[in-house]
Amino acid sequence: MNHVEIFATDVLYDRKKSLGITCAALILLPLSFLFSLIVKLRHLLYVKRIFTSDVLGCPVIVVGNLTVGGTGKTPVVEKIARELNERGRKVAILSRGYKSKSEPKWRTFIRWITHRDEPPPKVVSNGKSVLLDSAVAGDEPFMLAKNLPGVVVIVDKDRVKAGHYAINKFGVDIIILDDGFQYFPLRGHVNLLLIDTTNPFGNKHLLPRGILREPISQIKRASYVLLTKSNNVFNDSITDMLKLYNPDAKIIECAHFSRNLSTINSKEVKPINILMGQKIMAFSGIASPDGFENFLLQNGAEIVYKKRFVDHHRFSKNELENIFNIACTREATLAITTEKDAVRIPKDLSFPIPTYFLKIDIEIVSGEEIFEEAISKFDMIS
Repeated sequence: MNHVEIFATDVLYDRKKSLGITCAALILLPLSFLFSLIVKLRHLLYVKRIFTSDVLGCPVIVVGNLTVGGTGKTPVVEKIARELNERGRKVAILSRGYKSKSEPKWRTFIRWITHRDEPPPKVVSNGKSVLLDSAVAGDEPFMLAKNLPGVVVIVDKDRVKAGHYAINKFGVDIIILDDGFQYFPLRGHVNLLLIDTTNPFGNKHLLPRGILREPISQIKRASYVLLTKSNNVFNDSITDMLKLYNPDAKIIECAHFSRNLSTINSKEVKPINILMGQKIMAFSGIASPDGFENFLLQNGAEIVYKKRFVDHHRFSKNELENIFNIACTREATLAITTEKDAVRIPKDLSFPIPTYFLKIDIEIVSGEEIFEEAISKFDMIS
């Protein structure tokens, strides 16, 4: 990250204390208050049906969070989609495609003045083949498409349009709305809310002072609450919030883990225990890199060099060559990144040291019967 990004992250997450950060925080507080008013007004307009929500011709499962980034949502979406697909459902995942390549502004303008129809949604996977790369599709949709054969993955900012397209074009009979907790134009049948137990609500301020997208009180909209990155010990503050705002929500706890390392640009897989005693370089462009780096340390690695890029950063050959040169001068024997970052590494790049990514899966550590009940309930919705 550059200095501006580091400073902004420190303010947002309250990671450091300094006069500059304190001043920035005070300046951002009124903006956070204004954002809160806008969010509440928008929600009220949908509740009062001044703004209307569309209903699709099939069940919609909403998966989302109250905060920006870092809850471990993609492995959860993947697990739900796989379970439903294995039960014979025709599943589509709808995503906004954050940081995906969008239509050029000039083309949008020409289409507007000529009254042409909007382009169709981007089909990342038709259920048989992956059709787009991560630059066009976005990191998470591309990962989901690659890992979920048989599941349709579609990207569009207008997910109502994307939902109708999925039904009409591919005959899907159940839809997962990825990162859809704040997407009110499409009405969901079930709301699954993810909360990161290691940093549930940040400093409890809304954007841009904190990491909340909407007030904590909106926990009340959740049908199920999935506590991610859990060590099977309830955090009292989370428990209190759940009791206060949604005592009836069914709670599932899960842990994120990885058993294997996969080689970049090949199918070679190594067991996680090869990290033991290795000097490694860790590099990533994700919202919360602490968990990734701590996982490496917990598995016996010594991080001799780490490089953090901004979330969804698209790596250039030059900057990767630079960090690998530094890693080699520090005698690193392995380089490790995340699966989400691996899809953004140029395919024709060669590495001076073995380079792997972590494939993250989830394990239900508490509430397995509730999760199975949820999947069965999703499967029975018609």
